[in-house]
Amino acid sequence: MVKLLIMAIETEKITLNLGPVDLGQVDLLVQEGFYSTRTDFLRTAIRNQLLVHADVLKQAAVRKTLVLGLQRFTRKDLEAVQAAGQKLRIRVLGLATIDEDVSPELAMATIDEIYVLGAFHASAGVKRALASRLQ
Repeated sequence: MVKLLIMAIETEKITLNLGPVDLGQVDLLVQEGFYSTRTDFLRTAIRNQLLVHADVLKQAAVRKTLVLGLQRFTRKDLEAVQAAGQKLRIRVLGLATIDEDVSPELAMATIDEIYVLGAFHASAGVKRALASRLQ
């Protein structure tokens, strides 16, 4: 039997307050068929601004020594770090994930610092244990 693992693209929900005129203009563009939904408009606007500032973002990521994209840590990864007597400084622009089977004790023993611009996913216990190390 072949088992396929398909990872959905993860998104984070944000809340945005707009004035009634701006919101009305967005709704008009949706109504006129330029965008399928308000969300489609906002995603497009955000992506366009990120493209405008792409060079600045790249330079800042390099300057701050950030991993760009997804960085995942498994129990096996952290056990190897622990066996080597090392500790991690996790610095991510995007998504940092610590697998659900990682214990809070293992996370504490192997992670010195976590700095994430974007999203950080881990069990509630790991997040509590690392709270003082989150920047």
